[in-house]
Formats: sequence, structure tokens, C-alpha cells
Amino acid sequence: MDTDKYKLKSDLRQKICGALEKISPAVRAVESIDLCDRLEPQLRSAHTILFFAPLPDELDVWPLLEKLLTSKTCALPAFDATTQTYSARRVADLETDIATGKFSVREPVTGCPEIPLNKFDLVLVPGMAFDLSGNRLGRGKGFYDRILAAASGIKCGVAYDLQLLETIPVELHDAKVNFIFTPSRCVRRKN
Repeated sequence: MDTDKYKLKSDLRQKICGALEKISPAVRAVESIDLCDRLEPQLRSAHTILFFAPLPDELDVWPLLEKLLTSKTCALPAFDATTQTYSARRVADLETDIATGKFSVREPVTGCPEIPLNKFDLVLVPGMAFDLSGNRLGRGKGFYDRILAAASGIKCGVAYDLQLLETIPVELHDAKVNFIFTPSRCVRRKN
């Protein structure tokens, strides 16, 4: 691991965390609605979608999951303690299929059927920051990099406008996204 890049990434995570903490609940709610409105038309052509369960400092895509649950094949990442990796499990009922899992994140219960990561049309991706080249800065554990490396379909980063930067520090193992959706715009990655 390149220690300079590690430090740059760590410093950027701290800076973004500080900025995210300053977003009021009211602004968070409005921007989540704006993001969902912008993202929903893009989800219409997808049949199998990997969502994520938003953390408190992330934009809330959960209403889209609720809305599309009956018309699309929807899944969420599920942590496997044995392999220390995430897989994808189908969610059909948010009342019975969801439990609090690893890192206090909502995830499908064990009985939900697994969907191979190479069977998705669309993957919604959280991140601490994204850049115009589709690079993603995660939370530092590499879980989403491994999901994205195995996942098929279009990968869409989901972020506040302040999380979309010109460039971010990257390493070879860092996965890219095809698009980044924010409350105010959609950016297709530069190749």
C-alpha cells in the first residue's frame, strides 16, 4: 500500500465527514428527494438492481427500494461472517426480510435468496467521495471495491454535490463507477 496515498485518502475522508456532519436533517431530506427524483427514470430500464442501505450521513435511496420492490428484482448487500465478504440477497418484503447486520447496516436476513453479483443490470454505490473519472473513495475497508469488481451492470455512485470532486487519490484496487448521481446532476465518468 502506498503510504502517501493512504494518508491522502484518510485526510480526504476526514474532510468529507466534517462537511457531511454540517448538513442539517432538513437539507438531507430535501436533497434525498431530489436525488431519488433524478435517479428514478434511470432505474426504469433495469430489471435487477443492487441497492444499498444508506447510513445516516448518506443520501436516502430507501424510498426508491420501497417503490420498486414489487416491480423489479431488488437486492441489498449481505455480510457473510464466514468469508468476511458481502454477497447480494434479494429483498421482497422490507418488514420481514431486513435485519441490522455488520457495521449496524440494514441488510437482508439469511433466508433471502442470494443473487450472483454478475446478474445485476444496475448497482447503486455509496461512497465518501467520487471524482469525474469515476473513481470512488470508500470508507477504507475495501468491501465495495470487491462488490464492484464482481458485479455486472451499470454502476452508479450516489453522493451529495460536495462529495463530487475533480480528482481523488486512487490505488490499483479501487473500483470505478460509470455514473455519479447527486441531488443536482448526473455525471458520466470521463474515460
